[in-house]
Amino acid sequence: MVFYIAKNIRAFFKHAIPLSATCSHSARSICSTPTDNSNSPNLEFSPECDEAMRQMLVKDFQIHKDFINVEEENNLLEELELKFKRSRYQYDHWDDAIHGYRETEKPTWNKENDCVINRLRNFAFSTTTMQHVHVLDLAENGHIKPHLDSIKFCGNTISGISLLTDSVMRLIHIQRPQVFVTALLPRRSLYIMKDSARYEFNHEILNNSESFFRGEQVTKTRRISVICRSPPPPPPTS
Repeated sequence: MVFYIAKNIRAFFKHAIPLSATCSHSARSICSTPTDNSNSPNLEFSPECDEAMRQMLVKDFQIHKDFINVEEENNLLEELELKFKRSRYQYDHWDDAIHGYRETEKPTWNKENDCVINRLRNFAFSTTTMQHVHVLDLAENGHIKPHLDSIKFCGNTISGISLLTDSVMRLIHIQRPQVFVTALLPRRSLYIMKDSARYEFNHEILNNSESFFRGEQVTKTRRISVICRSPPPPPPTS
């Protein structure tokens, strides 16, 4: 974490949170076959995930299909391509958490896209969000290993729009890795991860060799996620 603070202190004071610098990750330990839950069609729970845990996750990890339409997706992509066109995908992340990615933070958007960002904020958050929106561009052969976003730099809610492709996210309980949920994130959907899903579970984006949902392979192509976060709580006063 000392490395992160030294490298990204200017971004921190601008309220920007690069995912690649604000997460810890752990090895995966999954040996169970997930089971169905008809009340949450985009979530697939492991057998060790009891009913109380399932209900808590259904509340704290939500997926909303078609949050944006095709035109809105194209507008976002057009603006973001200007940010990414001169940058290369990185495969040598300093703590081996992410492979095949580019990222940026955007404090401002054009008029059309600003409406979409504000809709995300109003829909997913009950309080203010951080000024900078984090944008993560994951290559087709890229993936994100299990990690927990640092509580020092992010509050209790994280929400993101998925662009360009369907993908599979997995949430793994930190203390009981046999308890996990596999989530299908459709293209143009919005996910909201808060409270127990935010603090008690690592999360990852699966690579294509592991990317299955309900027994069907979900082939991820290039994926861009547009992510807002609630700010961390203020430090305690002495």
